[in-house]
Amino acid sequence: MAKTQDYTKTMQDMFGAFPIDTSAFQEAFKSSTAMGERLTKVALEAAEKSTEISSAWTKATLSRVGDLSKSKAEPADYAKAMTDFASAAAETAAENLAAFAEVAKKVQMETVELMLAAGKEASEDATAAVKKATDDVTAAAKKATASVKA
Repeated sequence: MAKTQDYTKTMQDMFGAFPIDTSAFQEAFKSSTAMGERLTKVALEAAEKSTEISSAWTKATLSRVGDLSKSKAEPADYAKAMTDFASAAAETAAENLAAFAEVAKKVQMETVELMLAAGKEASEDATAAVKKATDDVTAAAKKATASVKA
């Protein structure tokens, strides 16, 4: 039977011949985790603020429902209480929706700022990595040329 050739040694030799700087990968990983941390912070702050808005809205609504459910002396008072409740609910809804919009706007602005900073940092890192790789390959090529001439 034919034996399958083991390419492990060949691959190790091939990759060993190319200069690879793993610090670029480590820096990319660090940058990626830092970016994830910043984005998570933005998301958690937005979630916290949204929860506060929702909680306050719920408390206000429940308080008004309590007032609405109280016994009235006249039938017309029930209609007035319902009208007051609806009016207050609409006003509160508008205020809270505006507050949610502000949270969303803040998240959007912070995310754009983070992405722009990350893009600039990535561009600078890529430029430095390409320059280093070019220098390494040039040095390896000169070394190979020198050993061929010798």
